[in-house]
Amino acid sequence: MLLRRLFRRYRRPPRQLGQAYRSATYRPLLPSQVRMRRFTRVGFARRGVDPAEVAAFLDQVAGDLARAYNELATVREQNARIKDALRRWQSRQSTTAHRLADR
Repeated sequence: MLLRRLFRRYRRPPRQLGQAYRSATYRPLLPSQVRMRRFTRVGFARRGVDPAEVAAFLDQVAGDLARAYNELATVREQNARIKDALRRWQSRQSTTAHRLADR
């Protein structure tokens, strides 16, 4: 019961994806930073790590992942549009080549 009250205090409202403000100096996390991250231990009354520090880190990781997935979706859309345009261009070129060959 005590832990539930403790974690409720540190719970943050969910953010909307793609609307987080980032300063110009913000650098996204690198995979090595995530792997090597160590949290500070809390005092003698509790065991473990500081929940606020963990929550802040998880928010940052979640934001970076959301941004990466959004960029990946954008790139996939662009890739599909480029492939479609290339197919249309190739089909137009093949009909032109057939016409020239028939002459």
